[in-house]
Amino acid sequence: MISFTVMALVFGVVFLAELPDKTALAGLVLGTRYRASYVFAGVAAAFALHVALAVAAGSVLTLLPQQIVHALTGVLFLGGAAVLLMTKGGAGDDAEIRKPENQGFWKVSGAGFMLILVAEFGDLTQIMTANLAARYDDPLSVGLGAVLALWAVAGLGIVGGRALLKRVPLELITKVAALLMLGLGVWSLYEAVAG
Repeated sequence: MISFTVMALVFGVVFLAELPDKTALAGLVLGTRYRASYVFAGVAAAFALHVALAVAAGSVLTLLPQQIVHALTGVLFLGGAAVLLMTKGGAGDDAEIRKPENQGFWKVSGAGFMLILVAEFGDLTQIMTANLAARYDDPLSVGLGAVLALWAVAGLGIVGGRALLKRVPLELITKVAALLMLGLGVWSLYEAVAG
């Protein structure tokens, strides 16, 4: 039986915690470059896996070595920033980069899946989900609330990326996203070393 109260509570907590996180940024970056439905499929699958792991593991996930998680995330973001900075974003390249038919479903959804799988592993919302599952002893309600919240944040990021592209040049979006990813990468590596 699903408890809508528990589901709504978990949705609210996870949504608010994840909204300012790197997920919206990752969705925005991928959403400006690839077909939104392909990106969402990969991101949604990764979040479903994360929630399943969190609910299954309960509070055990809080024992994961955070330095390793931060180091992997930092390297991933630095690599992503480097790729973005090396991408040419001139007016002639704009149409070529955004053509969805140039990118197959498995390649795009796989990229979204891997990005979220690595970047979000051991993240605050995954640990919160594990703690909420342990607290309420209602894995189905907690799992549904958490996955719906994460999908909502990812969808907002992806759709936001598409809407932003109509008003701001792709080259500027790419540079800003690269700088943000660079900052997140440096911060994650700092946390890995300092922690």
